[in-house]
Amino acid sequence: MDQTFHYLSMAVHAAVQKKLMEELKETGLTLGQPKVLDYLKDHDGSSQKEIAKACHIEPGSLTSILNRMEEKRLIERRSLNGNRRTSYIFLTEQGTQSQQLIDGIFAQIEAQAFCGIPETEQEKWMKQFRQIYKNLCQADA
Repeated sequence: MDQTFHYLSMAVHAAVQKKLMEELKETGLTLGQPKVLDYLKDHDGSSQKEIAKACHIEPGSLTSILNRMEEKRLIERRSLNGNRRTSYIFLTEQGTQSQQLIDGIFAQIEAQAFCGIPETEQEKWMKQFRQIYKNLCQADA
């Protein structure tokens, strides 16, 4: 198969997911949950709609993910300002601990991915990768 952009981007994504889930095997975390925990690290108290958009997860799928996370006591849903129609998602202490574990695993995966690539080249590549992401997101708008 040709090593086109679309093929390599899918292959890299799959490889990262595989490595992440291998490292998280003992934690009981499932696919989708690390992404949500990672997002909540910097956006604790977000609405489900905000999380779905930022994590590129369909709202129905996110509801299932959040239900399992709530059962595991990783998150809690709260209403704010008397508005019971919108739930806001907050990390619990256990969720914060899981998120910190995930941070370390992501750091290991990134270090392996960039092994042998000088830091200046990594920065240049990340700048280009951000631009690709921005271009693709603008196409959706």
